[in-house]
Amino acid sequence: MGKLSQKTALVTGGRQGIGRGIVDRFVAEGAQVMTCGRGERPADLPDEVLWVQANVANETAVNRLRDKIIEHFGTLSILVNNAGIQIEKTITQTSNEDWDTLMGANAKGVFLLCRALIPHMAEGSSIINIGSISGETADPGLALYNASKAFVHGLTRSIAVDHGPKIRCNAIAPGWIMTGMADAAFALANNPKAAENDAIQRHAVKRFGTPTDIANLALWLASDESSFATGQVYKIDGGLTVASPINTNLF
Repeated sequence: MGKLSQKTALVTGGRQGIGRGIVDRFVAEGAQVMTCGRGERPADLPDEVLWVQANVANETAVNRLRDKIIEHFGTLSILVNNAGIQIEKTITQTSNEDWDTLMGANAKGVFLLCRALIPHMAEGSSIINIGSISGETADPGLALYNASKAFVHGLTRSIAVDHGPKIRCNAIAPGWIMTGMADAAFALANNPKAAENDAIQRHAVKRFGTPTDIANLALWLASDESSFATGQVYKIDGGLTVASPINTNLF
């Protein structure tokens, strides 16, 4: 019996990266899992995982997703709001279209899904929102992304207060996880490889994170083991944000 046996889960953005890592871990722990994305079903997605093509920024698509969950599961135990995008621009470079696209996926999508699904979630359910350390410490050239993650952190606390004790709601704030988003951020530097090497040295664990690192924390938050945890933003960044900027290699 896995830690999530008898539980049902929706993980948005489960095609790749952090979302896929969470999907795979939840399946391994016995959950019935549905995931979604804007494209077609990934060829390597396990057969037992239900796939729905959906844009979480679209209310009609979210309502269809809700109806699918009710049809297949009856109720929902775990909601992981992972779907999101990144646009590498400062505020003065950002267009109205950029705002609609990024805030639609990263902020409105979380709002729409929580609003649609909370009434159909079981007693003792868990919502896990994927935030970022960028919601607290701004990465350069990612103005809207930083702002969207701050929104996610704030909404997480409000949901915990307004909908407990029936539902617990927490956020995970990953640091540098090696996905396509991290590669795109490093590409903004004059010397991307030097920037990447410098970033590694600023981590106490001297490595970047992996989707599995985030999935392990998501598993705990989804399970009954975390029944006293709610309204929190769990930073998981390999010690990046706790250290002084002083380079100890110079001493």
